[in-house]
Amino acid sequence: MPVWPEGKRFAFTVFDDPDSQTLEDSRVVYGCLAELGFRTTKGVWPIGPWREGSSRSESCANPAYRQHVQKLQSSGFEIGFHGAALNTSSRERTLAGLNAFRDYFGADPLTMSNHFDNEEGIYFGAHRVSGVRRWIYHAATLGKHPRRYNGHVREHPNYWGDACRARIRYCRNFVFRGINTLARCPFMPYHDPQRPLVHGWYASSEGANVALFAGTISEVEQDRLEAEGGACIMYTHFGKGFCENGAIHPEFRRLLRRLSCRNGWFVPVSTLLDYLAAQHGLHRLSSRERACLEWRWLREKTMRGSS
Repeated sequence: MPVWPEGKRFAFTVFDDPDSQTLEDSRVVYGCLAELGFRTTKGVWPIGPWREGSSRSESCANPAYRQHVQKLQSSGFEIGFHGAALNTSSRERTLAGLNAFRDYFGADPLTMSNHFDNEEGIYFGAHRVSGVRRWIYHAATLGKHPRRYNGHVREHPNYWGDACRARIRYCRNFVFRGINTLARCPFMPYHDPQRPLVHGWYASSEGANVALFAGTISEVEQDRLEAEGGACIMYTHFGKGFCENGAIHPEFRRLLRRLSCRNGWFVPVSTLLDYLAAQHGLHRLSSRERACLEWRWLREKTMRGSS
């Protein structure tokens, strides 16, 4: 495990997908994070529609929401990319979304995550795994998304892989159980030669909703993360149960407060990944490492439903 800056014992951060998150709830959750000293990454949809389609979430097409996100950025939070909009985008719309992101936040996104409902997802769904593992994925998901995602398919109207490679540094891939993401994927950030249109990949720990998040950062798990000197990148949707009737979920707040009192390095996702890359370079994934990583994720997905 790496030696962390400033004598810190471990690292912890979050990539928050914007699904189901209202402006009001975002203000409450990020107010709590800021108060406790966390600086994390908030994914956004740069262009509209908002509160339509597959999710009730806001997008940066809402000026009030956009101003809120810009204030978060100015206070040290990172803004990440979750696709151009909350529904499927053509190449032209994705490029417009990236340009809007740059206009709103001053630069291209450093980090991103695919949105499950958008067909321009890059190397997503069954394309996350290789060979026989792809057939196992199809069987485990009952063919729910067969050959659906096409952002990396050059001849498809939704193709934007060249822009992804040129304009985004890190993309989320596998999500694992357990708080120490780095123990599950010790070579992140990494480049996968079989998926060359993504510059660098990172993994995450399961926290899709408030119950899963709280389970992953339980007291026992926090103690384990510190004892192992590891790093956690939480996958979550802060719009899914973290705030109810204008109040933060009490167990989430209690656990987060406990974590904030420990000697952790609480920085955005790209800051953490850049630090790791500076220690050992952007790792080039070998065939053996790819197989181990894919099998590990598939086992968890089939046994416990990891994302």
